[in-house]
Amino acid sequence: MSLNQWRSDDADHALEVSVRNDGTTKVRFQDVQLVTASFATLAPERVDTTLGKTPRTDLRIPYGQARCDPARIPPVKPATVIAHIQVGGGPLEKVTFVVPHPDPTLTGLVNAECGAFILRESADVTFGDSWTHTGKVLTGVVLVTRKNGDEPVTVDDLGGTTHFNVRPVSGRRHPVVVLEPGVRSLEIPVEVTPARCDAHAFAEAKKAYLFPVWGSVGAGQTYWLIATPSDQTKATMLSYAEDACGIPSG
Repeated sequence: MSLNQWRSDDADHALEVSVRNDGTTKVRFQDVQLVTASFATLAPERVDTTLGKTPRTDLRIPYGQARCDPARIPPVKPATVIAHIQVGGGPLEKVTFVVPHPDPTLTGLVNAECGAFILRESADVTFGDSWTHTGKVLTGVVLVTRKNGDEPVTVDDLGGTTHFNVRPVSGRRHPVVVLEPGVRSLEIPVEVTPARCDAHAFAEAKKAYLFPVWGSVGAGQTYWLIATPSDQTKATMLSYAEDACGIPSG
C-alpha cells in the first residue's frame, strides 16, 4: 500500500491510496480513510471496489486541511490508512495499514499547503475583476493585500497554468514587486495569453485557473501559494481564450 497523487487530484484536494492483491481471492474495499496528525481527519470515503489479482489499483479519496504552523513548515507526521475490507466471502473487517514514514506524497502536500499558509498569514494574492482584451492579449491586475504584520512581502514570481500564461507588464521577475512596510496593498499589472489552443483542453480545464505565485515574508524562505480568479474573471479568461484561439464558444 502506498499514497500517490495525480495532477488531476490536486484541484479536488484528493489523493490515491494505491493497493495491490497478489492472490486470486477477491478483496472488496468498502471505504477508506487517511489518518495522520498532519491533516484534519475526514470521514471514511466510500469506494466499493473489488480487487482481483492486480499489481496496483488506485482508490481515490479526499484528504483534510493541513495542520500548519504560522512560523515554519512542520515535519510530516506518521500516517495510517484505515479500511473496511471483505476477503472472499468472509465478514467485513476493519484493517489498519501503516504508511511507510516519512511518506513522500504527504511530505510534498504538507510543504505546499503550509508554505501557502505562511504566506497568507501576512498577505493574500488575488486577481482583479476588471480585464481588457486587446488583440491577442488580456490585461488586468493581480492584487497583493496585507493581512497581518508589517514586514516586507516579496512577490518573487508569477506562474502560469496548463492553459494560461501570465507575465507582469513590467517584465520584472525575482522579484516582481515588494509590498514594503507601511503599505497595505499594491497592484501588479499583468498580461494573460493562452498556453494552448485545443478546444478539448478547455472543456477539461480543471487546473486552468490555479495560478502559482512564489513569495516570501521578511527574510524568510520562498514559498508558493495558489491564486484562483473569481468566477467572473474565469469566465472572462475563457471567453478571451476562445476568441484568441478561434475556438467556438460552448
